[in-house]
Order: sequence, then C-alpha cells, then structure tokens
Amino acid sequence: MKATRLYSLLLLAAVCLSGYAQKTVTAQSPDGQTSVSVTLSDRIYYDIVSHGETLMEKCVVGMQLSDRELGQKPVLKKKRITSVQGTETPLLPLKFSQVENNYTLLSLDMKGGYGVEFRLYDDGVAFRLRTSLPGEIEVMRENTLFRLAEDCELVLQQPGGFKTSCEEKYTFLRSSEWKADDKMAELPVLIMGRNQKVLLSEFDLCSYPGLFLKGNADNSLSAIQPRCPLEYEDDGDRRQRILKEADYIARTSGTRTFPWRYMLITQDDGRLAENRMPVRLAQKCQIEDTSWIRPGQTCWDWLNGIPYGPDVNFKSGINLDTYKYFVDFASRNGVPYIIMDEGWALDTRDPYRTNPQVNLPELISYAKSKNVGIFVWLPWLTVEHNMELFQKFEEWGIVGTKIDFMDRQDQWMIDFYDRVAKEAAKHHIMVDFHGAFHPSGLDYRYPNVLTYEGVRGMEYNGSCAPKNSIWFPFVRNAVGPMDYTPGAMLCYQPEAHHGNRPICAGVGTKAYNMAVFVLFESNLQMLMDNPCRYDQWPDCRDFLTSVPVNWDDTRVLAAQAGQYIVMAKRRGEKWFIGAITNEQPRELDVVLDFLPEGANPEMTSFADGINADRIAMDYRMEKAPVNRNTRLHISMVRNGGFAAVIGK
Repeated sequence: MKATRLYSLLLLAAVCLSGYAQKTVTAQSPDGQTSVSVTLSDRIYYDIVSHGETLMEKCVVGMQLSDRELGQKPVLKKKRITSVQGTETPLLPLKFSQVENNYTLLSLDMKGGYGVEFRLYDDGVAFRLRTSLPGEIEVMRENTLFRLAEDCELVLQQPGGFKTSCEEKYTFLRSSEWKADDKMAELPVLIMGRNQKVLLSEFDLCSYPGLFLKGNADNSLSAIQPRCPLEYEDDGDRRQRILKEADYIARTSGTRTFPWRYMLITQDDGRLAENRMPVRLAQKCQIEDTSWIRPGQTCWDWLNGIPYGPDVNFKSGINLDTYKYFVDFASRNGVPYIIMDEGWALDTRDPYRTNPQVNLPELISYAKSKNVGIFVWLPWLTVEHNMELFQKFEEWGIVGTKIDFMDRQDQWMIDFYDRVAKEAAKHHIMVDFHGAFHPSGLDYRYPNVLTYEGVRGMEYNGSCAPKNSIWFPFVRNAVGPMDYTPGAMLCYQPEAHHGNRPICAGVGTKAYNMAVFVLFESNLQMLMDNPCRYDQWPDCRDFLTSVPVNWDDTRVLAAQAGQYIVMAKRRGEKWFIGAITNEQPRELDVVLDFLPEGANPEMTSFADGINADRIAMDYRMEKAPVNRNTRLHISMVRNGGFAAVIGK
C-alpha cells in the first residue's frame, strides 16, 4: 500500500514537473540550410544555424508585463510547423515588382495566453511575440536578447539618447567590447560575421516603441526601449519637452501581435542591398483606392533655393517668381513635384496663414496647369496641433507634406506617425517623414507615406562623406526608403568641400553623385540642386530626371560592404547602373548578362575623369553599344562612381 502510494506521488510529481522540463523544437528553412532550435526551460531560448555555422545561440524571447512575465517557465500547449508559399506584389516596388514569400512557419502557443512564432526563410529568420489577453496590458520592458555565437564587428548608429533624428555617422565596435555603459544603438544593425553577415532590424511596428540595443561586453545585445510619455509641453515650434514618463514602455491591447524582429542572413554582401524581408513581413495596405498615390522625383528649395543666371530676371528668394521658376523646370523635365520648405507660411506654428510673397493660391493653380504637384514642409508639432490641416490642404490643391523633427520612437510618437498617415490618406495627401527613424512597416499599411529620412544625408554637406554613405545600400537603405536628398551638380572631394546654403555641394565626384541617384532608394527622390545649375549640365540633368524611383528588378553585380557596390536596376526595358566606392580607388569588371539575348542597346555612361581624384567635377560621358556578353570595366577614383543607362 505504501509502495503504491509512493509510486503514485512520484508519478504525480513527474507530471507536474513535465511542464517545466526542457523541450526543444527545431524547424528548417525551405532549402534546409538555415535552422532555428527553440528550447523551453526556465525561459524561451533559440539558436540559429545557417549553412553549417552557428550564428546565434541561447538568444532569449520574453516580455515583462505589469502583472506577469511572458517567457518565464514556459509551458507549451501547441506546436505547428507549416510550409508557406506565396508571392508579394508591392504597390511601390523599391527593388522588385514581385517578391517570393516562401518560408517555414514555426508557431508555439504557450500556457498563459501568449505565443511566439518564427518564420524561416532561405535568407533569414524573423520572430515575434503575440498575446491573447483580456483588456489592456502594460509592457514594462522586453527581455529580448540576441547572443552572437562568436565575437563580430558591428556596424552601428549610436545616438546619445532616445531623442535622436537617427542621423549619426556609423561607428564600428567588436561585440565583445560593446559595454553596457557605452552608447546604445538604433536599428538597423549590421553584424559582420566571419563567413556570413546578419542585418538585424524590426518591422510591423504599430502602437509600440522602437527597439534600441545595448551591448553587454559578452557578444550579447539587449533590448532597450523608451518609456511612454505621460506629460509634455511644447519646446518651441518643433520640439516637445517630456515632463513625466510612465514606468512602462507601452500600454496596449492585450490581444495583438508585436513587432517582427528579423535577421537577414547572407554569405554574399550584395544580398544585403537586395533585402526582400520588409515586403515579406508587411501587412496589407489599408487604403482601398490607391490610384492617387504617385511616387516620383521632386525639386526642392532648401539647400539651393536661389536661382541665378541669364534667364533669371527676378529677385530670387521665398517668393512667387522663384517657385514658378522651380515649377517651370519640373514641368520641362517631367519631374512631378516641387517641395516648398520653411518660409511658405508666415509662422511655422500656423499652417493657414501663408506668406503673401509666395501667393500660394496662384502658385498652386500655376503648378497644376504645368502638371506639377506641390508638397509643403511642416514641423510635426504644427501638424499635431492642427490635424484638420489635411482637409484644408486637399481643398487648396496641395498633394503632399514633408513633416519634420519628430526625433523620437516612444509609443506616443509611433502613434503620431500612424495618426498622420491615416488622416492624410483620408484627404489624398502624400507624406515625407523627415527628422524620422527608419521605416518599419507603416509605409506598407499606408503607402501614401512615401519616404523617411533617418540618415546622414546631403543636408550635412561636407560631413556627408562617401566613407560613411557607402554603408547605406547595405544597412539603412536596405530596410526601406531613404530621404537622402541626392542630385548635387557642384561636387568636391571631402578635404576640399566648402559648400553651404544657399550654394550647397555634394561630397564625392560628379559621377559618384549621379550614381547614388540610381543606388539610393526613395519613393520621393529629391533633386537637391538648383534648376539653374542642372541646366548648366544638360547631359547630367537629362540622365538624373530619367531615373525611376520604382523598379521591376534589382541586381547587385559586385559588392563589398563598406567598400564598394555596383548595382543594376530595371524599369520596363531600360536598365540603369550605379556604382560607388569609398576613399579607395577601384578597378572592377562586371558582365552585363542580365541583358536579353540578341539585343545590342546603346549605353550612355558617366565615369570619373582622369583628374577626378583631385577635381571632383571631372567626369566623362560616353555612348557605346553593349550586349549580354559585354565585360564592362568600371574605373573609380577615390570617393568616385559610375552611372549608366542602357536602352532608349
């Protein structure tokens, strides 16, 4: 009797403890080359192995709520491993008009109303938490931890705090040396592994703060996020002072999915610049009729807004004659928009009192007659205090807004982005988010959001050097559209640069500055220079204004992250090529085997001149027939480039 009772007690104990016993679930990508092993013990851990190499080990997924911890002593209720195949057709294709979306879905439901799901692609892994809890929940912090299997160099943007415009230069740290008291990093982060590289970012960010990372001096990266502001006041016309913060990072619905955290994994640096993960992870578009959303190029007056020359017989400035000059240039060259920056309104706090020198009603009418649309710049606080302005702008005939200086990623500010996108869409207004963080999915739900800044662009003049910008195709621009403001006609080598408003200049050679117009992606691509200067170089002008902003196909022909890149892009039957290098000169050969069999189209190219290493303005334009067997030799001086178009 006693023995039977003892056996029953031991059996009962074993059953009770089985919920906490270690369990491991493994899933593989469709090609079998990447696997994720999820271990459930005291926490939820996972390892990532790709092409026989362990990249991440004992990473942690978890979240601390105000009343419980998700991921602590997890008990598995249900496991599903599913093969998914599909194709996505993005409305605004930055790289590809169609993207395959084939993955293995590993879904784990846990006791306690939460779960975690992983998507395993041939070129990456994404995961997210989801909850099914009643009412609202308060998220105190995330317990997310990325643990690298070995010491790696990291390519980072490191702000001094959560208040940041995300325009810092890249810094380079070893994962074993990034200490907890060092500056944190914003996303995306590039992990430079020994054999493979990992681009780490997030997506589908909605009513939740953006993710930052801190190092722990042991090859692990911990999540850190801004707390939700509770009390705040205006600090001038474009900033807000936070007076009181909550002890939580988010108050949100208890039933929801949380942002994807994804890792693009590649053995080829060029694949970083071809990143397809955002398209695959995007939610469906929330706008029923998108016919009014028209991406394209735009002229812009902020950096070079004073026309001059024999065709300018008016006093240049923020006035009607100057803006008509911009409109005329745009109309002649098939550029669909102009952006009017600060000064079009009498007071930056009041979007309804326009500058009488501009005569906005007449300008809008004039631009419309020339088939040119007008965007206007606004500080975000003015939008926040006048959310009804989108209705007024629609009545006036304005097509878009450039909204600036948000400089935060807390939940309140993420909700502001969302409210703006929705309200603007109601009134057929397109949006450029300047002073912003990296794109994280809103532009797919509301594609009237055309672009984001979040980059050290040409507004920085001399400090926007190629040795930093060369990273953009591999890091920042890899995760979404980027308002870099390219298109400089005056160009200097970095040590000689001296251009500032109202005569700003590009850094790098003339061919470099033409190439980035092909390489750098944005649904609203700026022509940052003055119309009068474009007209001084009509060959360059005609090339730049012919470059599309959306593409059917993208091919990286040669690349080394942080060193150089050669990229070919197709729209219809026409191919464009852009190539840039850092401070090192390059001699590269690429084959044009993407061209159709039997075709011999003409290539118009712009290359560095023989003296471009000293005089950045030196370039050579050539025309020559090419075919799919052509071996194209690209010679770039330091901070140089190459740009070309193939076909009529």
